[in-house]
Order: sequence, then structure tokens, then C-alpha cells
Amino acid sequence: MAALEPGAEIEPLSVTPDRYLTVRYAGASGDFNPIHIDEHFAEEVGLPGTILHGLYSMAQVARAVSEAGGGPQSLRRLNVQFRGMGLPEHELTVTGSVTAVNDGVAIVQAVCTQQGKAIIRNAEAEVQVD
Repeated sequence: MAALEPGAEIEPLSVTPDRYLTVRYAGASGDFNPIHIDEHFAEEVGLPGTILHGLYSMAQVARAVSEAGGGPQSLRRLNVQFRGMGLPEHELTVTGSVTAVNDGVAIVQAVCTQQGKAIIRNAEAEVQVD
């Protein structure tokens, strides 16, 4: 774990959700919208297939920034902008950097990309560092 100081980059997080992740996540979250679990339905409404739950992608941002802070207990606040659809079986990558540290709390700006497109951007997290 690198020191969280202004200008420091967090360790990038890459994860490739398997084709069944959306079904498992639907069960865990209670969000059974058919665009997440029914390939045929998703295609009928103009999507390329089932899409990831936005909150799954956000969870990967939370995971990356909290790991930078030493674990989930370090995450104090997270705000994101959803900007695209994530797809199963394609790698998600979360990157970010520390913009400030005030009173033991690091401000981390992050982005989650897939296939060169930001699906979450302008993510801002507060991470306890002391």
C-alpha cells in the first residue's frame, strides 16, 4: 500500500466479471431488472446484451479506494457519476489519485473504465489515513 499523500496514485484494480455475475448480483441486491439477467430481453430493448448493475461498478470503485486506505473501514464517503454501461466478460479497471489530505482524510479522485470508456467518472472518495 502506497502512502496516501497529494499526487499519489492508488493501486489500479482490474476485475473481469464473468457472464453469470449479473444473476448473482441480482440475487444479492434484489434488483432483478431483466436488462441485467435476461440476454434476450436486453437485446430486444437495444442493449448489446445483459449489462452490469451500476452499483456493482460503483462497488469496484469503493473497493479500490478503500484498499488504498488499508481496508473497508477506511472509506468515509463515496460519490460517483454513472456515465456508461458495463458489460460482463470485459475487464473493468479502476484508477485514481489523491488530490488532497486534510485532518487525516485523503480525497481520492477515481474513474472506472471498460474497453477504453469511462463507465464511472468523477468519483470522489474520502479515505481515513491515520
